[in-house]
Order: sequence, then C-alpha cells, then structure tokens
Amino acid sequence: MLSTFLFDFVVIIACSIIILCAKCYFSQTDLSSIPTVGYSHPVLSYITAFKYMFNGPKLIQGGYDKHKGGIFKVATLYYWEVIASGQQAVEDMRQAPDDVLSFYEHVNRTLQTEYTIGPAVARNPYHIPIIRQQLTRNLATLFPVVREEIVRAFEDNIPVVEDEWTSVPTLKTMMEIVCRTSNRVFIGLPVCRDPEFLKINVDFTVEVVKSGIIINAFPDFLKPLAGKLFSKVPSYINRSVKHVQPIIEERRRRMKEFGNEWEDKPNDILMWLMEEAPEDEQDIRSLTLRILTVNFAAVHTSSMSFTNALHHLAACPEYIQPLREEVDAVVASEGWTKSAMQKLYKVDSFLKECQRIDGLNALSLGRIVSKDFTFSDGLKVPKGAFLSCAASAMHHDAEIYENPDVFSPFRFSDVRGHGHGEETKHQFVATGTDFIAFGHGRHACPGRFFAANEMKAMLAHVVSTYDVRLEGKTYPTNFSVGSALVPGLANVQFRKRSTAKLH
Repeated sequence: MLSTFLFDFVVIIACSIIILCAKCYFSQTDLSSIPTVGYSHPVLSYITAFKYMFNGPKLIQGGYDKHKGGIFKVATLYYWEVIASGQQAVEDMRQAPDDVLSFYEHVNRTLQTEYTIGPAVARNPYHIPIIRQQLTRNLATLFPVVREEIVRAFEDNIPVVEDEWTSVPTLKTMMEIVCRTSNRVFIGLPVCRDPEFLKINVDFTVEVVKSGIIINAFPDFLKPLAGKLFSKVPSYINRSVKHVQPIIEERRRRMKEFGNEWEDKPNDILMWLMEEAPEDEQDIRSLTLRILTVNFAAVHTSSMSFTNALHHLAACPEYIQPLREEVDAVVASEGWTKSAMQKLYKVDSFLKECQRIDGLNALSLGRIVSKDFTFSDGLKVPKGAFLSCAASAMHHDAEIYENPDVFSPFRFSDVRGHGHGEETKHQFVATGTDFIAFGHGRHACPGRFFAANEMKAMLAHVVSTYDVRLEGKTYPTNFSVGSALVPGLANVQFRKRSTAKLH
C-alpha cells in the first residue's frame, strides 16, 4: 500500500506542478513584506516548494532559527505558508476569533473537504461536539471494552509463542490494532473486527489525502469537476454502507419497538450520531460517512504516534522496567480502569515525550486569515494567507525545553506533583504555548482525551505483557511529506514477558 501511494504521490505532484505553473497561484495574496525561506520569485519558488515536499521540517527549522519570535513564509506547491514562531505567537493565535483566523476553513482548504469527504461534513461538523463531549464523558464507562479489545487485538496480531521472539511490522500492526480498538467504541462488535471494514477505514484516510492533493492543484472553478473525476471517496462510502446498514436498521427497529431506551442499548459513537444527526443527515449513507470521518481523524494519528512510542521503547529497553513497575503497582491497586490510567504518570510522560520528539506534523494551529491579522508585536498577516505555528521547532527549542534533542521519557512525570498546577499542566493531553502537538485553545484536538487514554492502555498492556526489542540495531529514520512527519518503517519483536533482565 505504501509503495503504491508513493508512486501515485509522485505522479500527482508532477501534474500539480504543471497546472500550478500555468495558473500562477502564488500571486493571489501580497505577502512581499514577510521574510522568505528559500526563493521568493514566483517561478523559482517552485524549487523551494519541491524541496518542501521532501524536506519540509528542515526548511521550517531554518526559518525558525533565523526569524525566531517573528514570522516567515515558505513556498508549498499550492500556496505560501506563513509560519509564526514563539510562544507569544501561539497565544495571539489562540485568542483570535474564528472570523479572523478560521480553523475550519483551513481544514476545508487543505483537504478540499467540500469535494473529498463531502459538503455535509464540510459545512456541518456536528460529529465534533459528540467527540469532544459525549465520548470524553464516557471514557470511564467505555474503558472495559477498550481494554478487552486491546488484549484481543494484540493476541490476534502478535501471536507470540512461549519464549520465542515474534517479529511484526510496527506501523502496519499498530494500524490494525488501533483501528480495531477505536472502532469497538465507534461502532461496536462484531463489525469492529471485520477485516474488510477495518481496511476500508484505514485506506479511506489515504484516499482523502490523495484526492485533496489532486483537487488543490486546480483553480476554484474547476475543483467540483476535479472532485468528481479524481476522488474515489464515494466508492469507499458504498463499500462501507454494506457493513453499517444492517447495524443501523437493527438499532432503529429496537428504537421503534422499545423507545429511546432499551436493554443493552449500545453506548458508542454510531448510536450518538443516530441520536444527534440533523434530519437531513439521518439516512444510512450520511451516517456511514460520519463513521468514516471519525476514523479519518483518529486512526492514522494514533497509530503513528504509538508506532513512534513503540520504536523508542524497543530501542531503549532500559525504560521497560520502570514503566512495568508503575503499571504493576497501579493495576494491583486500581485494576484495569480509567482511573488507573490517570495514575500512570510515567506512561503518560513517555507518550508525551515521544510526541514532543517525533510529532506528527512540523506545523500546528493551521488557520486561514479571514481578516487582516496583527500579532501583539505589530507583525501583520494579510487576509487570504495560510498561517500556522512551527510546532516541531518549538518543541526542540532550548529556551523552552532543557536538552531538547535528548529523548528523556520521564521529563514530564518528574515535574508533576510539585504543586502550582504542575499536576495537570504536564499531562499528555494538556496543551499550552510550549506544547502544541494537539493544537491549543478552543480548536485543540477534540479526540485527544480518547486517543491518550487508548494509547496509555496500549503501552501499559505492552510493558505488562511483553518484552520488546527492535529487529536490527538501527533506530528507524522517520521521514516527512511536506510538513507531515511519518514514522520510519521497521519491525519490532515481541515475546512473552520474562523476569530476566532485558538485553
């Protein structure tokens, strides 16, 4: 799947360059007063844009080092990316109202949601409050099924035999485990274990991103046509409907027979969507699309984050024992519960440090400037610009983090419990001007509480159940596509937990 995607990606980029050169896209917004990383000439800037596709984080870091505390811009294939640096810039953007800096417009423009996922999702993301509120409120209630699915998914995907080491491709395996576990909460049994349904949801994300890349290459008046010609998203919806339709029909039968409440009524996202969807979103196809959309937001991000964490754990087995001791002690006292997960300070810190070191994107807080915007230091960004913050560069800034390039897994747990708000400030889910992996402010990732809970339960399960090590001696090199950061491909070996010292 990855090789096919990379081939398609190269073809898409080549076509995009030809089309973009023809329409001179960069001339639309006057950003001449903002310093440039790389070439600023309308034609030569495509050289920088090409470099950005394969080495975006390095370009962003260079701009951050040169213009720290200010703003700069870098050419991408589709637009100029204006990038802010510094904690005050994060705070300024957090405080800006939505009609000045638009989060939703940025999502819609970068993914071309109108023509990929569809206009209904683009114009009415009613699923987001459901994730932010109902899913978060029900984490404790849902934890037993999350735990059960994690155990079963690991057993099915990593069939260890006695003391023998079993090797698995990390990203692929974690994608299957995360997708299955997440869908236990999204749609429930038995479909959450259906390999075809899970593959549809994993592939759907790749298809949306690919379609968005193609559609972005066209001028606005051609985007609807490009969406019809190049997007395969409708086929994914059709394939998914056959899995979701019987479930919805059975639930509606019970609702008609027993009313809004009945014995064993599902407590999952599909049920909440059925209850909360507006009248024009109650058809089976629309509800199916929302399930696909929730998977789009959740599965790849959590899978890649956990893959990074597993690579660090396997590369540094000396950290397994302190994590294992914490998990054993807390579970002995609390059991496998949501409250137990809240007391796993070292597990929480390990995951947050992996997110800080590796991340999923070199940029965060992506916004479209809907009205001319002025930072508190007087720097101005004109209407129409794409604006974001240099997340990775900030997370590796020596003025923010001590020894920022050193992986220190208990960096955050060591400072918790010191009072003055330190108990919650350094949690994995906490956002701030110094940690923006999940964004910051009212548009911070709404599903981060579920994702963090799921990943903590997975890491706790791994250290309490297995020994792990990297296959080979070299830590996998992560790579980038534009500003997106992708875990390096590697295999991790598992065996049943032993009491012997790990090597």
